[in-house]
Amino acid sequence: MSLLRNLGGNSGGQGNNPNQPQRPAQGQPPRPAQPQPPQRQPMPAGAQRPAQPGDTAGMKARIQHKLMQEIPPDFDMRNKDEIRRQIQELFNSLIAEENILLAKMEREKLFEMIVADITGFGPLEMLLANDNISEIMVNGPKNIFIEQKGQVTLSGITFENDEHVLRIIDRIVSPLGRRVDESSPLVDARLPDGSRVHVVIRPIALCGPTITIRKFSKVPLTIADLIRFGSMSQETADFLRACVVSRLNMVVSGGTGSGKTTLLNVLSGFIPNDERIITVENAAELQLQQEHVVPLESRPPNIEGKGEVTIQDLVIACLRMRPERIVVGECRGGEALDMLQAMNTGHDGSLTTLHANSPRDAISRLETMCLMAGMDLPVRAIREQIASAVDCIIQQSRLRDGSRKVMNVTEVQGMEGEMITMTDIFEFEQTGYEKGKIIGRIRATGIRPKFIERIEDAGISLPPSTFGIGQRR
Repeated sequence: MSLLRNLGGNSGGQGNNPNQPQRPAQGQPPRPAQPQPPQRQPMPAGAQRPAQPGDTAGMKARIQHKLMQEIPPDFDMRNKDEIRRQIQELFNSLIAEENILLAKMEREKLFEMIVADITGFGPLEMLLANDNISEIMVNGPKNIFIEQKGQVTLSGITFENDEHVLRIIDRIVSPLGRRVDESSPLVDARLPDGSRVHVVIRPIALCGPTITIRKFSKVPLTIADLIRFGSMSQETADFLRACVVSRLNMVVSGGTGSGKTTLLNVLSGFIPNDERIITVENAAELQLQQEHVVPLESRPPNIEGKGEVTIQDLVIACLRMRPERIVVGECRGGEALDMLQAMNTGHDGSLTTLHANSPRDAISRLETMCLMAGMDLPVRAIREQIASAVDCIIQQSRLRDGSRKVMNVTEVQGMEGEMITMTDIFEFEQTGYEKGKIIGRIRATGIRPKFIERIEDAGISLPPSTFGIGQRR
């Protein structure tokens, strides 16, 4: 009976031995044995354990915390080589102390992350070092988007939290004497390489601290680069060079991210080296290579609301600095009227940019900005100023395939009645759309501009083929 009792006790699934399959009851299909989790084996003494997913973040935080405690307050943080050596020593000792096993690539990546957080711009360092990335957009700590070859994608790189992003923001704006906090949640700044930075934090940015970085290439683009990229043709480039050298007043218009500042920088490179150039910008971005350049930068108000220096103030000030060329990074408001007056009072060859979707819209926007100056001027007087001051408008656009192209080169001819008359000298013609790319070219319209005599007076001779004369269209 004891044997039968034992057999009967084990027939309900053999509860005494969970590793054996259970016996089904009469009339029921058999049930498969449930897999059992593997039992963890004890680690031998002195053996290294592989790093777990949570170890990396914890180790990174511990090393940073310990290092910041050991660095003396008066240590020169600009001495990055010494900081890097100290981080390397502490990093190696902590990994040896905790017996953490890391692959070589993981070890190097973790080390570079720690160095970037202490001496650089944290997770952004990797993106800033990539020359193929033209724009970085941080939408809170977990969403960082990048633009490459005109296409916006998620980078896969993240910050730890809002505080981590704020530390990097403070590292960007502090050297420039600027601040960002709840009372002043917006700030414009620039990186040491000239890249433009715009920051928005809570409570304005609901998703968390937001950073937008418009990167500038380490080697400034030239007109040959724009021709190679298909942004313009050789004939267009020759014409624009002649316009700059012959001291025509030119306006570059376009939408956000269309390449206005890049084109302005290229055009500024045509200015002769013996001329005195004064640049006026919100954040210094232009990379002029001439010797006689005076860069001016606007300044926001301090914490007491005082000390602000606007673009309009700088345009007025630069007129007293004997400029031969005035280059305004962007006209956004009342400074447009002062810029037009400068163009009309002997400061030929001035260059600027503004936001507009077409050359005709650029004229309308100039009118609106002149009215923002606060002077009660009739519209006709403003239009006469524009028609007399501006010689040429270059329309730059970012197309739906991400490419940036010169769409129009337009001459401002003068006034007819109440309207400003304009004529396209070059225009972009789209011929197709293949494999996600726009196919087309910028071509001459066959019209010679009225200011061609000023170009010839400067000793520049453009062949008729530049304007499409004598060529089959």
